[in-house]
Amino acid sequence: MATSQRPTKRMESRCTPSTERATLAFEITRYSLHKGMGVDKFIQSTPVSVGGYEWCIRYYPDGLKEAKDYISVFVELLGKGPKARALYDLRLVNQDSGLSSLFYSSESPKDFNSPDKTFSWGYANFKKRSDLEKSDYLRDDRLIIECDLTVVKEPLVAKAVEVQIPPSDLSDNFGKLLETGEKADVTFKVQGEVFRAHKIVLATRSPVFKAELYGPMRDKRRHTIIVQDMQPAVFKSLLHFIYTDSLPPMDNLDADDSKEMVKHLLVAADRYAMERMKIECESILCESFDVETVATTLALADQHHCSRLRDACLEYIVSSNRMDDVLASEGYVHLKRSCPAVLIDVLERATKYRKI
Repeated sequence: MATSQRPTKRMESRCTPSTERATLAFEITRYSLHKGMGVDKFIQSTPVSVGGYEWCIRYYPDGLKEAKDYISVFVELLGKGPKARALYDLRLVNQDSGLSSLFYSSESPKDFNSPDKTFSWGYANFKKRSDLEKSDYLRDDRLIIECDLTVVKEPLVAKAVEVQIPPSDLSDNFGKLLETGEKADVTFKVQGEVFRAHKIVLATRSPVFKAELYGPMRDKRRHTIIVQDMQPAVFKSLLHFIYTDSLPPMDNLDADDSKEMVKHLLVAADRYAMERMKIECESILCESFDVETVATTLALADQHHCSRLRDACLEYIVSSNRMDDVLASEGYVHLKRSCPAVLIDVLERATKYRKI
């Protein structure tokens, strides 16, 4: 279950624009007297400050050139040079009920830009005059126009917020799964000791387990798998690595026993094609051999195709100035007997080292 290690610190920033809302109300009394003032002629409401800008409603009693039969209504940004973004709803108030009705609404914020002459937004065909004069919106020669205005303010510089992300607990969760044996569906027996595990986890981590548990040669009738040539403690540590992607602590072992356990784990990793576990064991052994053990470790590295460990052993032997001590060790006797071909590499490296 190897996972990529993500940073434990997450820096978040948030940009939230603020808004300011207000309703502009423009009451037009003596409506009939404003009729006939001319196309493209307008009157405007008293300026109102919203969002740090001055705004007003423009009312065209005789409409614009393209809408002569209508009243035209716009909301305007006042001043020379200001720029603003805003949403707006244009309404008429029913004189009988006192409630307003929405006639036009901007679906998204509009840019009000005085230098570009886009200082007003609204509708030329706001309401046909003949329909308006028959409606409840006009009573006693009186008309009320409302504009619900929402000014979108520029956000301040977003501040970073530090969020501490808890470290991954995936390995802890899988470790507990192994420990409890919940939903386990395969049993191993190692020198009489029983271990329960989960087929899918083993198969995901090891191609050897995958072939053994799901391959065409598997024994479907077999409920318990006997593991030969392995100590129970080693198999238990192998399962620990499969479920947690880490070697178990060895604080209860002395230095020599700890080295031996790592060697056994390297053999187990090679047996079940656990490459990452194998490399981790190699790394530990590269830092722990001495004159008495280097030859034995070299033989182990050669037998299990550990090129990094093999090179480290050879380098130590030829550059330690204690080759005679290595040759006199019991490990060297084992090396000659089990891996005679490696001696050629020892001699070749020793010869090159002397020439340097």
